[in-house]
Amino acid sequence: MYTTTTTFIVYILAILVIGIVAARMTTSLSDYVLGGRRLGRVVTGLSAGASDMSGWLLMGLPGALYVGGLCEAWIAIGLTIGQWCNFRFVAARLRSFTANASDSLTLPDYLAARFCDRRRISAVLAAIIILIFFVVYCASGMVSAARLFEQTFSMDYSNALLIGAASTIFYVFIGGFLAVSWTDTMQATLMLFALFLAPIFMIIDVGGMDAANAYIASVNPELTNLFSGSSAWAVAITIISCAGWGLGYMGQPHILVRFMAASSVSGMAFSRRVSITWMILCLLGAVLIGYFGIAFIHNHTEIPFSNPEKIFIVAAQTLFTPWVAGILLAAILAAVMSTLSCQLLVASSTLTADFYRRLFRPGAQQRELIWVGRVMLLLVAVVAYVIALDPESVVLSLVAYAWAGFGASFGPTVLLSLFWRRMNLKAALVGMFVGAASVIIWEAAGSPLGLYSLVPSFLFSLAAIVITVLGTSCEGSSTELLFRELDGKYQREMEGDAVGR
Repeated sequence: MYTTTTTFIVYILAILVIGIVAARMTTSLSDYVLGGRRLGRVVTGLSAGASDMSGWLLMGLPGALYVGGLCEAWIAIGLTIGQWCNFRFVAARLRSFTANASDSLTLPDYLAARFCDRRRISAVLAAIIILIFFVVYCASGMVSAARLFEQTFSMDYSNALLIGAASTIFYVFIGGFLAVSWTDTMQATLMLFALFLAPIFMIIDVGGMDAANAYIASVNPELTNLFSGSSAWAVAITIISCAGWGLGYMGQPHILVRFMAASSVSGMAFSRRVSITWMILCLLGAVLIGYFGIAFIHNHTEIPFSNPEKIFIVAAQTLFTPWVAGILLAAILAAVMSTLSCQLLVASSTLTADFYRRLFRPGAQQRELIWVGRVMLLLVAVVAYVIALDPESVVLSLVAYAWAGFGASFGPTVLLSLFWRRMNLKAALVGMFVGAASVIIWEAAGSPLGLYSLVPSFLFSLAAIVITVLGTSCEGSSTELLFRELDGKYQREMEGDAVGR
């Protein structure tokens, strides 16, 4: 216990030091929100991955594999394809469009500028959607941290929740975007180490892959089947629902902001290779931990085990020395902090840039805006903390709800805003509203057909946008002219970077 505690303390102190250093370099709202648009290629790639892979990577996904077997691996497959498409088609264009559309600092900022929305209706709607779903997303991170401290240090859930939340809030509060991005790189490395090492030792412990597969098959043959289901229809629904997670990437504000903060458009291809390589290795590790965890728990009947989302924690404590276990468990804290910090920052940035500065204090000084952003961060954190107080909360369920909300609300809108010159303000408003409302209604109805809410809601939003655009005349409009201008600047940036190389 002493060595594990020491490891955690060293890790948290390192994070806080980074936050303090970053705070000294944060002098403007642009620094606090986007790090001055100077993220390097490696940091962009790793940060985009780490800000996505929260505690659900080491807890929620392994837990799903432990309960449902290999068919749940379609989540990992869908996410990998989705992130690759996000980097390939969205990243560079979004970096260019946001920089050239009034130097937009946030997603709502960009939407208002892209659609020439002088009344900022689109920004207000986008900000409301961000706040609604981000408090749920932040709550999932806090629950993950609480489960970690609860299991590792035999803490009461409420105390574990408070410590986990406070660990993240402090360094984001003082350091802003630079602190979040720099620590993401370190946290991504730690997560990869843990997800590479743990499955290898689990397989060795249960007697090898053949022995593990044999036992899992004896428990339930369906657990070893990637196409598990009672019928062809059930298999199709499972694959669509799990792989459909990939649709969400184009609408996640905390990931899109990484693209907006990159130092150039030309580095995105390299960032994509870094991010996807890291992502494949991490997701594979998480899948193997959950799957072979079935045999591992059977091999250790002496271990009291009731919560599938704690399989990685239990394996780390059982298989490794306290020092190594401390490092591996710190990886969970790294995963939680990397995503939770980014989510809190995006939510507070939205409140500061899109409400406070635009609606109440247009002439506010940079130092004032930074402090308002910090206060807003605390406000969002408090709301998320209240939601996370329920000890029965399931990490993956909270993540799934928020992921669907963002993916359906912003995914089609962002994608078409970057590629379709006829895309207009009315269509953007309809698309965001339909996407958000569809997720809420679909989830409230208990997910009809067993289909993940993101899939139908994304399609509803996309259809609503297309129908609205086709029913609206915008030939020669200011929105279309702006698109042509932004697209031209993007093409010139790409050509200039190619010549420079």
